[in-house]
Amino acid sequence: MLKPAILIVLLSLLPFCLSAQAPKRTSDLPKISLQLHSVKEQVQRDFKQTLTQISALGFDGVEFAGRYGPYEDDPKGLKQFLSSIGLEASGAHIPLNNLQGEKGERALLFFKQLGVELVIIPYDKRANDPDNIAPLSEELTETFHRARRMGLTLGYHNHALEFEPFEETTFWDFIAQNTPQEFALQLDVGWAKFANKDPVDYVKRYPNRTLTTHYKIRSYQGKPAAVPAQTQVILGQDNYDWQSLIKANIEYGGTQWIVIEQEEYPEPLSPMQSVKASMIGLQAVLNNMNDN
Repeated sequence: MLKPAILIVLLSLLPFCLSAQAPKRTSDLPKISLQLHSVKEQVQRDFKQTLTQISALGFDGVEFAGRYGPYEDDPKGLKQFLSSIGLEASGAHIPLNNLQGEKGERALLFFKQLGVELVIIPYDKRANDPDNIAPLSEELTETFHRARRMGLTLGYHNHALEFEPFEETTFWDFIAQNTPQEFALQLDVGWAKFANKDPVDYVKRYPNRTLTTHYKIRSYQGKPAAVPAQTQVILGQDNYDWQSLIKANIEYGGTQWIVIEQEEYPEPLSPMQSVKASMIGLQAVLNNMNDN
């Protein structure tokens, strides 16, 4: 693993590294997005400049999580801004209760006008509750059909809790098996591995449903934060076989978007520097696949 001082030097050369390492994109490779929660404080300080920086790193899109800068009530303007800097909206996270009633209809219309196709529920406290997992799945299904009528696809995003045992499988399996086949399962690789589950197995288990997937490394349970420099939370600096996962995404998952989510920042790197490092790591993996 690179020492922090060496990593900082490499990051200073990042613009040159990215131009040299950008993956030789084929039609089979999913596009690469960034979950904006990764740099939430920077997004709040300067929305436009932050997204412009993200574009310069080689990302194809961004996934929203409730922060829209000066475009809070202007989805068409936001779509135009994204287009002007070479980005797309790969998806959006929104709580399930915010998709109900008139408020929910306005939210779905906002996403429609923004050009979002994948609307993802990021968390629900019922997701590991034996008494309420069935009602949750019913509500997800009902909301899926309402979103579908507007040309949008609804999905759910896992944490570790969904992989707790339930009825001889897991809560995640229950959600998958009790929602429509077109319901997206946004597999969070970091949390799946944290729960000692094999992400490749889950991509294969539910074909063509991993339309969008979070790539990250999670080392602890808790809120995002800085971690010791030696913690392996940068994509490609760990020992995980990312190539096998990408192949499964392509061959089985129907994956449209790989979404980097950086929730741990090895000292002394900032969140944006950590994102840069993970982007370099992922691009190296993709290039190695192209060369093989």
